[in-house]
Amino acid sequence: MRLKVKICGITRLPDALGAVEAGADALGFMFYEGSKRHLTPAAAAKIIRALPPFVAKVGVFVNASAETVRAVVAECGLDTLQFHGEETAGFCAQFAPLKVVKAFRIQNAASLQPLPDYAVDGWLLDSYVPGEHGGTGERFNWELAAQAKELGRPILLAGGLTPENIADAIQQVWPYGVDVSSGVESAPGQKDLGMVRQFVSIVRQMEQDLS
Repeated sequence: MRLKVKICGITRLPDALGAVEAGADALGFMFYEGSKRHLTPAAAAKIIRALPPFVAKVGVFVNASAETVRAVVAECGLDTLQFHGEETAGFCAQFAPLKVVKAFRIQNAASLQPLPDYAVDGWLLDSYVPGEHGGTGERFNWELAAQAKELGRPILLAGGLTPENIADAIQQVWPYGVDVSSGVESAPGQKDLGMVRQFVSIVRQMEQDLS
């Protein structure tokens, strides 16, 4: 099975094009103003218009209103929504036919309890850091991600992934996809394309080794 690779926190067109060239399946754009990687819908739309087809354009939102989400979708041409706050299952269910991913910040086994309530296209598991919503560079116990796979939805693994640890993460969890942001950056919002290429290359090599 081909593992999906999402490069999140894209803020610059050269980074977006470089990630696609490296083999990324999806790019993430942060529409949460509290993020160091925040960009405006107008700035994101300019990048998205320059992307080739068949690359997923993921909008990341934290406790935004449905009206705000729909306005950004219309302006940017997003095809996937990622909700990284305290959004309810009902809120997440109203955006069909767009793909929806719900993110959960994992502390312990109890953090997995809400997952089955969300009948979305995928569950993204990220690290819990107080006051932060993604891009923390912190990892969590991957054994919990392996347990989450048993709950029946595609698992996207995030939280502190880097070129140095991605092989171990895949071997332990074998998720549907992996999501990296700070682990391939030289500074917040500035991707190091050498690290991006290394990250994607390791993922593809793991696919071959474990298939």
